[in-house]
Amino acid sequence: MTEQHQRRIFDPHIHMTSRTTTDYEQMYAAGVRALVEPAFWLGQPRTNVGSFTDYFDGLIGWERFRAAQFGIRHHCTMALNPKEANDPRCTEVLDVLPRYLAKDGVVAVGEVGYDSMTPAEEDAFTRQLAMAVEHELPVLVHTPHRDKLAGTRRTLDVVRASGIAPEMVVVDHLNEVTVGPVAESGCWMGFSIYPDTKMDEHRMVAILRNYGTSRVLVNSAADWGRSDPLKTARTGDAMLAGGFSVADVDKVLWQNPVEFYGQSGKLMLDDTGQAEPTGETFAGNSVLRGARPDAADSAGSAMS
Repeated sequence: MTEQHQRRIFDPHIHMTSRTTTDYEQMYAAGVRALVEPAFWLGQPRTNVGSFTDYFDGLIGWERFRAAQFGIRHHCTMALNPKEANDPRCTEVLDVLPRYLAKDGVVAVGEVGYDSMTPAEEDAFTRQLAMAVEHELPVLVHTPHRDKLAGTRRTLDVVRASGIAPEMVVVDHLNEVTVGPVAESGCWMGFSIYPDTKMDEHRMVAILRNYGTSRVLVNSAADWGRSDPLKTARTGDAMLAGGFSVADVDKVLWQNPVEFYGQSGKLMLDDTGQAEPTGETFAGNSVLRGARPDAADSAGSAMS
């Protein structure tokens, strides 16, 4: 068995609703055994709260089932994301969010934070930090794509004012410019490894050399844009090539996500008992499409 196949990976931020079953198969082959899928926006505006609740139900229902069919434990986070916090048609979801935070497998509040750093975003951010404190859940914080350093510093100010313990917070989408203030704050440091934007695996190795392997979460954040759900595995390979040990890789890619999200008390890390679909259904639906080979053989025999 190779090192790659022995490796355990827990992707702490990946949007599997937008990925294919082939991605699940490849992730399992690369060593992924658990993940967290944060609630995020659809790519186009939602127009009512029902759009959120159907999506949230899918995260704790169908998507968890779909991942388990490929040997991967699926968890999620729930929130009104920063981008949609600016749309009054969406903010009513904050009133129904608490009932989802109590669900099994919901291991954090997120993604919350800033997109354009508007007053509406800050109001939603503050309210959801309070929900995290009330429900004793960790928080996944999104940092803005523009004015990242100013946005990260303002994020840390709001986190401090909320009273939540810094070890319950991961500030995500960091880079070389923003990692310093977060490291000093006591919050966890999150890094999204992308093909073109945010971070790549080689820059990530350099950051790990400078800041160490504690309080670091490395994710693929793969969504419906150009992204790669195997970037966690590629980061592990880059760490080994850069002189880090197998134990270091295991700490970053498995132990750290377990430690952070384990604070929720709701991780499910037992073996799913399968590595490929069996034909089991969820609400009458299976991940299988078309006839199985044995079914096709049976049909051929009946016609002969």
